[in-house]
Amino acid sequence: MIWLKRLLLLAATVFFAMTLTFLIIRLMPGDPVETMALNMVRDQGVDYKDAYMRAKDMLNYDPQIPLYVQYGRYISSLMKGSLGLSMMYRKSVIQIITGALPWTLLILTISLFISFLLGILIGMYIAWKRKTILDPVLSMYASIMGSVPEYVIAFILVIIFTMNLRWFPSRGAYSSSVVPGMNLPYILSVLYHAVLPISAYIIAGLGGWALNMKGNAINVLGEDYITAARARGLGQKRIVTWYVGRNALLPLVTNLAISFGMVFGGSPLIEYLFVYPGVGYFLNQAIANRDYLLMQGMFLMITVTVVIANLIAEILYSVLDPRIRVEG
Repeated sequence: MIWLKRLLLLAATVFFAMTLTFLIIRLMPGDPVETMALNMVRDQGVDYKDAYMRAKDMLNYDPQIPLYVQYGRYISSLMKGSLGLSMMYRKSVIQIITGALPWTLLILTISLFISFLLGILIGMYIAWKRKTILDPVLSMYASIMGSVPEYVIAFILVIIFTMNLRWFPSRGAYSSSVVPGMNLPYILSVLYHAVLPISAYIIAGLGGWALNMKGNAINVLGEDYITAARARGLGQKRIVTWYVGRNALLPLVTNLAISFGMVFGGSPLIEYLFVYPGVGYFLNQAIANRDYLLMQGMFLMITVTVVIANLIAEILYSVLDPRIRVEG
């Protein structure tokens, strides 16, 4: 009964978010037909009315159709397992997402787990060895990185390592000289092109994880059972790993799961900067060109993954901490 209620709540959340997204996208200034028509007028010098009619035919979309009719068609397509056809790419939205998702998961999953693992180790060390120079350095680093957008960090990396040192490529997911497939030159090229995007995410996220872990660990160090463990003569390594680390890590489990859910949305600005063919790149293109169906499909995917990730985090939290149980 408990899980049935939670699944119904999950479904209601997804439905509400999907409906809200549908409305917001269509209430945005401009529409795909007008955007394309204006581009035709600017680039080809054709009459606006002519361009507008041609754009409607090319996109197979009429903005004059009432919203409730468009919404009904959208729900009908979803029930058939279809997210529609991208107006911009003239391809299935599902096909675009499945093609872009592996690239986004590659760079964001690697960077998320590296920054998370390094962050918890650094945070726990600083909490245990307090009053060291690392404490104010970490706080300053986290404050600076928390206020600097990820794409700014990525742009700085491009300037340093691509334009000046010429160590890494600035665009693409792999070199055009290699043959895609399960061969060593292709795999090495993919990893080589992923270095800068992954580094940008790690630099941006490391400070936040470390700062959160440090705060949690300091709170745990003040608990009575830590004092009792020391009184029993337990070794420092055992106290740090089994008593401090494990309990301080629990609150971060939810954040990690939600962050992993957000990974599926990619980072439009970073992927656009590196011309990296992930979800974020295509989402950026969809927003710029008012590709309604592609935007809807991608926002729906992000919503579903975040909601599921939140549910998984709640389950994991109750498993890791026996004091917590999922209640109805």
